[in-house]
Amino acid sequence: MELRQLSYFVSVIEAGSFSGAARRLEVGVSALSQQISRLENELSVRLLQRTSQGIQPTAAGMAFFAQAQLTLRHADEAVRAASQARLAGQVSVGMAPSTASVLGLPFIEAMSERYASVRLHIVESLSGNLAHMLAARRLDLAVLFQQGQPETWSAIPILEEQLFVIGPPSLLGAETGDQISVTALAAVPLILPSAGHGLRALVDRLFASHHLALTPHLEIDGLALLMAAVRHGAGVTIQPGAAVSSLGESDLRVLRLRPPAPGRINALVSLCDDELAPAALAARVVLTSVMSELVSRGRWPGASLYKL
Repeated sequence: MELRQLSYFVSVIEAGSFSGAARRLEVGVSALSQQISRLENELSVRLLQRTSQGIQPTAAGMAFFAQAQLTLRHADEAVRAASQARLAGQVSVGMAPSTASVLGLPFIEAMSERYASVRLHIVESLSGNLAHMLAARRLDLAVLFQQGQPETWSAIPILEEQLFVIGPPSLLGAETGDQISVTALAAVPLILPSAGHGLRALVDRLFASHHLALTPHLEIDGLALLMAAVRHGAGVTIQPGAAVSSLGESDLRVLRLRPPAPGRINALVSLCDDELAPAALAARVVLTSVMSELVSRGRWPGASLYKL
C-alpha cells in the first residue's frame, strides 16, 4: 500500500467522481482508476460503488476513508517535523466563546513559547457544534461540556465552573444581595442557547430539578449576540464564570444562584491517543497546564479544579 493510493482514494471520495479527482490531482482518469483497483485488490474489499449521484463509498470505504485521512495528515506532519528537526505540524483546537474569552490568549501565548513551530488552528463555536466537528475529525481537541462522550474519545475533566445570572438592573433590580433563586428566574425573560448545547442542557436539568418548566424568551446560538441582547434589556441569561470575565465595565448585574446549582464541567476532549499527531498530544498537555494555572491564579471566575 502506498501513500499515493491513499491520496487518490481520499480525493475520489471528496470529489465524488473519478474525473473530478483526476483534475484535482492532475492525473489521467484511467491511471487513477487503476490505482484504486489495486488498493481494493490489496485489501480484498470493495471501497467504492457507482450510484446515480456519482461515486459513493461503501461501508468499508467510509471506515477506510477516516483512517486514510489521518494517515495522510500524519505523514505530512512527519515530513514537516523531519525538515525542521523539531516538533512541528498543525493542531486544531475548539473552544466555546465563553471559554475562549478566558483561555484563548493564554493558550496561544503558551504554545508560542513552548512549541513555536506548531501551527495553531483555533475554532470558536458552541459546544454542540464543536462535538460534531470533533466527530468529523475537523478538530483534534476541544473543550466540551456535554456528558456521555463516545468511548473512542479521550475525555479529561479539568475544571468545574459555577453558573451566574446576568441581566440588566431593570429586570433584576428587585433582587437584593448577590443571589437569586431558581424560582425567581422563572418569572423573568431568559435568553439561552438552543437545545442540544452543553450550557442549555445544564440549565434544563437545573429547572427540572426544581419542577419548573423552562421556556426561554429568546434562543440565540452565539455569545456575542446573546450578550448584546441582554445589554439591550431583552432578557436575562445564565452563563458560566468565563462569560462574566469578559463583561468588563458594565451596568449589568451578576448574581449567584440560590441554592448553588451544579457547575459546568469543562472536559478536554480529543480523539484517542493513537489518532493524535505529536503536535496535538503536546497541545493537550499545554491546554491542561494553562487551564489549571488560570484557576489556581484566580483568573477564571467561579471555577475550581475538578475533583474525581
